[in-house]
Amino acid sequence: MKKYTNSEIKARLILIVGIALAVAFLGSTAALLYGLLFVIQPLEVSPNDESAWGLLSPMMLFLTGALSGILASNGLKDKGEKDDGN
Repeated sequence: MKKYTNSEIKARLILIVGIALAVAFLGSTAALLYGLLFVIQPLEVSPNDESAWGLLSPMMLFLTGALSGILASNGLKDKGEKDDGN
């Protein structure tokens, strides 16, 4: 069995976390859109529904920020051996 280097382990970890956050983000968005478009709602919003919508908004913002942060940090280089150009 091949032993992975630190950069390979980091790349796999970033990929797994990125996929998990993307799936959670897409699932939340799909559930939100399904609830808005296809579920018949009464004219007045119940307090339980209002608190659920209020909780969903910060969660979606957190997932968006975390996913973009992981993808942005993927371009940063590790402090490893310096290439002296030889």
